[in-house]
Amino acid sequence: MLREQAVAAENDPVPGRGLMALRSPLRGWPVWQLPRWLAACVTVVIAAYAAAVAAAAASMPVRPGDLRLCAVFVGCGAASVELTRRAGEREGLAQDVYGIWDLSAAVLLPPLYALVIPLPRAALTEWRIRRTLLHRRAYSTAAEGLSCAAASLVFRSAVPALYGSGGGSGGHAPAWIAFAAGCGLVSMAVRACLILPPVKATAAPGTRLRSLVPGREAIGNQVTELCLAVLTAFATAHSALALVVALPLVIVLQRSVRHASLAAAARTDAKTGLLNAGAWQREAAVELARARAQTPLAVAIADIDHFKAVNDTHGHLAGDAVLAAVSAAMRDLLRDCDLCGRFGGEEFALLLPRTTAIQALEITERIRQGISQLAIAREGGAAIQVTISIGVAVPSQARRTLDDLLAAADHALYQAKRSGRDRVVIYADTRVPAQASRPLPLARTNVLLG
Repeated sequence: MLREQAVAAENDPVPGRGLMALRSPLRGWPVWQLPRWLAACVTVVIAAYAAAVAAAAASMPVRPGDLRLCAVFVGCGAASVELTRRAGEREGLAQDVYGIWDLSAAVLLPPLYALVIPLPRAALTEWRIRRTLLHRRAYSTAAEGLSCAAASLVFRSAVPALYGSGGGSGGHAPAWIAFAAGCGLVSMAVRACLILPPVKATAAPGTRLRSLVPGREAIGNQVTELCLAVLTAFATAHSALALVVALPLVIVLQRSVRHASLAAAARTDAKTGLLNAGAWQREAAVELARARAQTPLAVAIADIDHFKAVNDTHGHLAGDAVLAAVSAAMRDLLRDCDLCGRFGGEEFALLLPRTTAIQALEITERIRQGISQLAIAREGGAAIQVTISIGVAVPSQARRTLDDLLAAADHALYQAKRSGRDRVVIYADTRVPAQASRPLPLARTNVLLG
């Protein structure tokens, strides 16, 4: 296609018209629809990766033994893709355990092989599992290759300096394992620095970088992956047959990671990243059953004011951006122990454990104020501002069922809507003190006594 356009450009009587026709397909590439800085970042990283591969290929000798070992690593990666492809591949920031093969190759082979090993696996993933935008696949492959090459360079620079040119693991097993693990950490750090900024830039508006940082379970999986990678590299340094033993372990770990990912996706609302209604009710019921009868707690229902007008005026994409921004603000304004879920449409449910009535007022009023100060950017127009109404239920010991709490919070929310919106209404079985240790802005807070 491009060749035909180039030939036509040579015979075109209007100078420059053929050249413009040649450039037009390039201008239509999705990568140029990204923000300028992000498109430049993607281009630079992919170009740096290509240059690193070319430089390594020109400067490093190719040995038959290295080629054979590289082929075994590529085969193990391909087997991992094939044996776990039914689990699919998630969009966005996803976790896998292919780094086991990459780190082992980085430790045992020259940097050239660490650079190129992710290439055939990326091509197989694109063909067999999920097709995605070319620049996304190329960027993630480049990030993996560069991070593994960095680990390979560090390892091959440090080990010979200590143990001589051989750099083998024999006789120095503890130090060798420690260096290999350190290089794995280097690889993870380089990959995170390359991957997190683009993921943050393309995430929903209002998404905080903190929400993209791996949680405790994901960090545990990464530690497990690193340990298995070091053991695989150590065993393979003595016999390549160790890879045959390591392959089933890697497959089991990969399936476990994918299963955990699918389970998390099943309990999460796709538009907001919060718990979906079913997951929130299950977890809230468990928390309620776990709490003692004397332990205070509160349930709240929050609703974005005039959300239908946002969709009708600015479109549903703007409405989705508002949902994402409000959800991110709630996550930041709530405590770690609080449960927050999307209950449906523009409605959110909150469970506030170990929370008295006055503390529930403080928390929900903080949420109301924080959301009223949001300025949600939208493309080609002024920022959108919204308010939120919140109904809170603080039960007595006799009314501790989740259904009772939700009904009371819903009644309080209805009163908040009737009272003019952008306010908090609390439904309590006992009187709420008018004064707190910290003054509350009670002008937009109403108290209903049950």
